[in-house]
Amino acid sequence: MCGIVGLFLKDQSLEPQLGQLLSGMLAVMTDRGPDSAGFAVYGAGDKAHLKLTVRGPNLGDVVASIGGGVTGVVRDTHLVLTFAKGDEDRVRGWLAANRPDIAIIGVGERIELYKEVGLPAEVASRFDLASMTGSHGIGHTRMATESAVTTAGAHPFSTGADQCLVHNGSLSNHCSLRRMLEPKGISFATDNDSEVAAGYLTWRMREGATLAEALEAGLSDLDGFFTFVVGTESGFAVLRDPISCKPAVMAETDRYVAFGSEYRALVGLPGIETARVFEPEPARVYAWERQ
Repeated sequence: MCGIVGLFLKDQSLEPQLGQLLSGMLAVMTDRGPDSAGFAVYGAGDKAHLKLTVRGPNLGDVVASIGGGVTGVVRDTHLVLTFAKGDEDRVRGWLAANRPDIAIIGVGERIELYKEVGLPAEVASRFDLASMTGSHGIGHTRMATESAVTTAGAHPFSTGADQCLVHNGSLSNHCSLRRMLEPKGISFATDNDSEVAAGYLTWRMREGATLAEALEAGLSDLDGFFTFVVGTESGFAVLRDPISCKPAVMAETDRYVAFGSEYRALVGLPGIETARVFEPEPARVYAWERQ
């Protein structure tokens, strides 16, 4: 049992409140996932630069050591490096050669991704989620049932630029999917089935599918039970498996679209009392894009 939340803002005037709203939603899901928590936020960015989110010990001197115009912001155990797109190979190469103890967990123009072991409210506080701004974000609270409680096993998982996924459920064919995806250039850092789902969507979109089309294909290719909330640079989507045994509720107004494993995750949102509240249907893709 896990808790997942997501918030996609249609109204730009709400963007300064994204982190505060998402933080409250995440904390409410504590009893669905007290082991670890994580979130991804789509904030400011531009086409000329990349953000690389990494986690590890002793991050204070990394930016100065890499040099070459790289900047960075340290938040607890994570560091977001920002650099010109043409510098990505150099930055990755330096990290691999000099700091193999640092894990890369996300990259893109806008995405920043944070996750740690601990209660959701504590994890949100450690990274100061409430201060973050942006257009959309997703979060996860984990109750480990099939693997160890580790930071690496926490969600979200990101396997492509500006892409991330959170998952409540279990896939039964993730091993065969992993064997199919790895020769196609999709790499994995864990043995988690949810990371395989993220990799599958990355592969589908790399082949030219939209986010909605990739999720639609997943209904045929993914075996098991699942509720996914997925983020891309400009998109936000939800999919439940055909049986839909995992709880889910959504709310939509002219200002936002919100998802929660339970309705109580949504009650603190502005205007929720007049929102269209509904349960997402089984095997139906719900997707929104920034205009």
